[in-house]
Amino acid sequence: MTDLTLMTFSHDPASVLPSLALLSHRVRVLPMDAASLVKMPENTILFLDGRDDLATAKTLCRLIHASGLSTPIVLILTEGGFTVVNAEWGVTDVVVATASPAEVEGRLRLVAERGAATVVAAGAAPANDEQEDGLIRSGDLVVDTNGYTANLRGIPIDLAYKEFELLKYLVQHPGRVFTRAQLLQEVWGYDYYGGTRTVDVHIRRLRAKLGGEYEHVIGTVRNVGYRFDPPEEDEERAQAQEAAGHGTPQRP
Repeated sequence: MTDLTLMTFSHDPASVLPSLALLSHRVRVLPMDAASLVKMPENTILFLDGRDDLATAKTLCRLIHASGLSTPIVLILTEGGFTVVNAEWGVTDVVVATASPAEVEGRLRLVAERGAATVVAAGAAPANDEQEDGLIRSGDLVVDTNGYTANLRGIPIDLAYKEFELLKYLVQHPGRVFTRAQLLQEVWGYDYYGGTRTVDVHIRRLRAKLGGEYEHVIGTVRNVGYRFDPPEEDEERAQAQEAAGHGTPQRP
């Protein structure tokens, strides 16, 4: 049984891809808007209803990739929709709305297998070198997920519980952009009613405690949210710029 998410504007979700109702998969239905991305679990296959609004479907596809999500996208189309879809959309597969249950099941199987192959090809290794002892290392920053502590160059960082949880979550997903609503959901949980402003407050506190040299690892993506930028990338960039500078002949 596969976890599926169907995004649609339709008042009758069962009519979008009727074959889904005949298959034994869990299907959650969400509105076809950006806010639904926060409610979508990580391990799901997304069916996006592009039958009547291809512009919105394309915008959501781009937003999903811009947010760093690796969710497979299966675009549901009418026959006419195939004329405008191309590789720039970034969808995993397309399916016509009238596809048979056997075809939908086959496409689901291929999508799932391609996703598994990607993980194997990547070595299934955490990007920040998380060891079995629960330590996540990123440059001089070390986060101990078992001991609920963090240190910078061996010096402990005095973090409150939620500050630690926020830092840990960001470090575990380097380069991925999270909206304030996503961070509020993942770190504080569904039952928190303090509003997204609390995320900004905790981000400011984290940056202050990381200090001037390391505060930039928590980057702001304007009009979107926040992400963790591994310090190694900055070091490599600085070294490349320095090398380029040495290689430039001086003017007389």
